[in-house]
Amino acid sequence: MGGPRLSAFHILQALCVLLTLLEDGPQNTRASACPRRCPPDSSCVNGTSCRCNPGFKSSSGEIDISYRNRCEDIDECEVRRAVKACGRDADCHNTVGSYYCTCIPGYSLASGATKFSNASENTCQDMDECLDPRICKSHKCVNTLGSYTCTCPPGFELNPEDPKLCKDVNECTSGRKPCHKTTHCLNNVGSYKCRCRPGWKPIPGSPNGPNNTVCEDVNECTSGEHSCHKSTQCNNTKGSYECLCRPGWKLVPGSPSGPHNTVCEEIFPTWNPPPGIKSQSLSNFFEKVQELSRDFKTASAQDTIHKFITSLDELELSGDLEALALSDRHRMATHLLSYLEEVLRNLAKTLPAPSFTYHSPLDTELSLMIQEQRNGTVTLGQSHARMKLNWTQAAGVGDSGPPVAGIFSSRKMETLLVNASVVLDPERKAQLEETYESSVNDAQSKLLSTVNTVFLSNKNTEKLDPPVTFSFSYHTQPKLRPPRELICAFWKGSNSGGYWSTTGCKKLGSSNNSITCQCNHLSSFAVLMAHYDVEDPKLALITKVGLALSLVCLLLCILTFLLVRPIQGSRTTVHLHLCICLFLGSAIFLAGIENEGGEVGLRCRLVAGLLHYCFLAAFCWMSLEGLELYFLVVRVFQGEGLSKRWLYLIGYGVPFLIVAISAAARPEGYGRRIYCWLDPARGFLWSFVGPVTFIILCNAVIFVITVWKLTKKFSEINPDMKKLKKARVLTITAIAQLLVLGCTWVFGLFLFDPRSQVLAYAFTILNCLQGFFLFLLHCLLNKKVREEYQKWACMVTGNKYSDFGTSTSSSSHNQTRVLRPSESGM
Repeated sequence: MGGPRLSAFHILQALCVLLTLLEDGPQNTRASACPRRCPPDSSCVNGTSCRCNPGFKSSSGEIDISYRNRCEDIDECEVRRAVKACGRDADCHNTVGSYYCTCIPGYSLASGATKFSNASENTCQDMDECLDPRICKSHKCVNTLGSYTCTCPPGFELNPEDPKLCKDVNECTSGRKPCHKTTHCLNNVGSYKCRCRPGWKPIPGSPNGPNNTVCEDVNECTSGEHSCHKSTQCNNTKGSYECLCRPGWKLVPGSPSGPHNTVCEEIFPTWNPPPGIKSQSLSNFFEKVQELSRDFKTASAQDTIHKFITSLDELELSGDLEALALSDRHRMATHLLSYLEEVLRNLAKTLPAPSFTYHSPLDTELSLMIQEQRNGTVTLGQSHARMKLNWTQAAGVGDSGPPVAGIFSSRKMETLLVNASVVLDPERKAQLEETYESSVNDAQSKLLSTVNTVFLSNKNTEKLDPPVTFSFSYHTQPKLRPPRELICAFWKGSNSGGYWSTTGCKKLGSSNNSITCQCNHLSSFAVLMAHYDVEDPKLALITKVGLALSLVCLLLCILTFLLVRPIQGSRTTVHLHLCICLFLGSAIFLAGIENEGGEVGLRCRLVAGLLHYCFLAAFCWMSLEGLELYFLVVRVFQGEGLSKRWLYLIGYGVPFLIVAISAAARPEGYGRRIYCWLDPARGFLWSFVGPVTFIILCNAVIFVITVWKLTKKFSEINPDMKKLKKARVLTITAIAQLLVLGCTWVFGLFLFDPRSQVLAYAFTILNCLQGFFLFLLHCLLNKKVREEYQKWACMVTGNKYSDFGTSTSSSSHNQTRVLRPSESGM
């Protein structure tokens, strides 16, 4: 076992020794031929030295070197022989251990190669770079010996960002100023032009465009080439023009000053009088205004206002203005008020001060407020008027200046506005008609204050929200009694002249010669005393004339019934007391129906009570007339009727009882603000209307029965009477009984609306003339009364009655036959 192990170990050991010997054997051989190591870029020469490779040299300068030396590259391009080896037009380029040659820029080898190593290979020759389109892109290429040049055409220059490209030269901004100073340089691609500036033109003989162009200014103002608005004047400048406001004009708010779109407005507008009206006084006034316009300067605006108001105070309104018709005078006032407002508004906008007040010796006053504040409530006042408004309403749309508010008060306008009518607000008119229970026509007015023109820089003041509050002072203390009152009115112009109106204004109160009003618009205001026509003047005239005639006739009736004995009887007694009641009622009506004081006092209540009693008594006697007629015609008890005691008891006792009960129940029902009559409130008027309605209905029934009975009697008395004559007699009799019985008062029962003119006129005419009808029917158409009148006439003239009796006996015979059953009744 041990023997094989030992032998293997020895075998392996022997192999290692052998391999070592084999490795060391060749080294020992080289060691004997070259040194142990040569430097880089060198090669072995023998066992003791090395030598640098070609193109290298030793750092020590020796040829043979040891491993301790180093080899350095030789720069052949610095050696003269090497440079000559490249030849002309070539450059030497050193490399590590060698070199190569290239043609200088602008030259190339004829073979097309890029490198060569000796002069024999040098075929460098000049090359034409301009043949290559990539050399100069947008340039003009010029070849030179060994090079080329890229040049740009006139008007272009090299682009510094890309030398192969050209860019346009802007001669106008290059600083060279190629154009004349009167022209404008316009750059083109590769060139430029010299054009005249706007507002300039080439001088005669000068071209337009070349660089030698010379221009001169164009006077647009004289050539008509300007675009100035007609409200401005043209002012020529070098190369341009400007539009300026004329003297006496001012810029429209928001319009620029100077530019061609300037628009101006007159501070003193041109006065255009109403068509067909001429006045030397106003012509003189406006001549002074035009002088102020020509001399106007903004710095002297306050002085201009003083002079303007002084000119107005010196205006003579007498003479030709007073001679104008009333409508023409009012038209003139409308134009003048509008003109004054416009001028004062324009002047106010030129003032720099926050406020301005001027009071002339003739009591003409102007107050202005000018401020930048755009919100809040402000108060503007003077001695004649005060105004409180929201300041946001003062500024006009597009108005660039500070807002303006003004009040102008003048007494001069009173002469022009005299006797102007008043048109009431429909709502106020309805209230008055409800109060007075009558139609209200346009009121008559009396001017109590100055005319106060109120204006703002805002011209759109037709509907203001919130409304403006005014307080106006009046210089005359009026005597106010219904239907009169103080009102705030504004002047409303129209084609026919103008009038005072209250639409849009309401009165808040009055005290201490001052009235406070609120209006939703602005205009020229004044305090007026308005007198309302609450009755139709024609109807009032008919009432007064008719009642006066009736009073005379009733007095004649009373005398006749008292003095004519042949007609005495119960019916005559009824006629007599009916006439007495109507006479007293009509007399009291004429004397005291109007309540002039406006307050319901004792006098008015007493008049109302007496009228109530007299007219009720008259209707009671009318009922007795109907009763007597019923007994006469229907019952055929001629000469019989009620005793006088019953007649007096019914005729005077019944109305006294009604009046007594009414007065005890509601004494304040007697008397009204306008008329001394019964107050319709709470149905008090029915104390009169109720009994009257009952009596009229009863008399109407009796009237129908009477007419029917008379128709039968006419047929029985004279059957041969012609139908036309019978109808005529019957109609006259019916109408007579209709008037005597008071049936015409039925028109008053249907007069629900006092403004119903047909019913009102019918009722007034028929009932105001009731006394006349009674005299006609009971006296003039009564045979016995006429005979008594003839006797009295004979006594007065001294003639005998027989002279008249024979002439009238035959004519009255037929009438007596026809009317015998009611001879005394008619």
